[in-house]
Amino acid sequence: MSKILIVMSAASTWVRTDGSSYPTGYWAEELAAPHEKFVEAGYSVDFASPGGVLQPLDRHSADPEVAGANCAEYVAHAEKALREFGPLLTLSEVDIDDYVAVVLPGGHGPVVDLYQDSDLGRLLARADAARKLIGAVCHGPAALLSAVDEEGKWLFAGREMTAFTDEEEQLFGTADGAPWLLASRLREQGAKHVGGPAYQAFTTRDRNLFTGQNPASSAPMAEAMIAALR
Repeated sequence: MSKILIVMSAASTWVRTDGSSYPTGYWAEELAAPHEKFVEAGYSVDFASPGGVLQPLDRHSADPEVAGANCAEYVAHAEKALREFGPLLTLSEVDIDDYVAVVLPGGHGPVVDLYQDSDLGRLLARADAARKLIGAVCHGPAALLSAVDEEGKWLFAGREMTAFTDEEEQLFGTADGAPWLLASRLREQGAKHVGGPAYQAFTTRDRNLFTGQNPASSAPMAEAMIAALR
């Protein structure tokens, strides 16, 4: 059975420019929807993070007023999947050759740790060189920033991608005080960032790179990856 790797952040807080800490964690839909799609398609799914740390749930993703009426189903699926998998794999020990694809879900965690994680950077560089599929959704594309060459050049510069937009960050209420905004940073680093309407499903594909703009894009991104794998 072919395997998919989901790489989670290990961050539980996001330090703001005023020094305050904003609680964060994995976003249930962004983990659960792809996991469900991959398992239904016959793939097994592993979970990994820096240090093998299990990130907490972002409680906003369990709030129907924020995450929609179906959020309880996503929370239940994500918690069950993580519980049944057991201890997460340590990112530094993962062999990307064991997987056909790697997926990077969001929550704000990736802008805290994954964007500068050297172990992830090496893993993504190897995955991209081997033309394995790489998927990233919402704040997950921040993790792509970790992939740089020996001279510090970003390996995904020039690639088309989407991510949680600056507009969406403003609407969510977390733009003011953010150390940096994801879509702006991706453009600054050379990405061809594109976006759709706020909080509506929107995905892109550039060769082996698949990206989704927001939680609603999680399932469509996974479906596009499954179609490509087939």
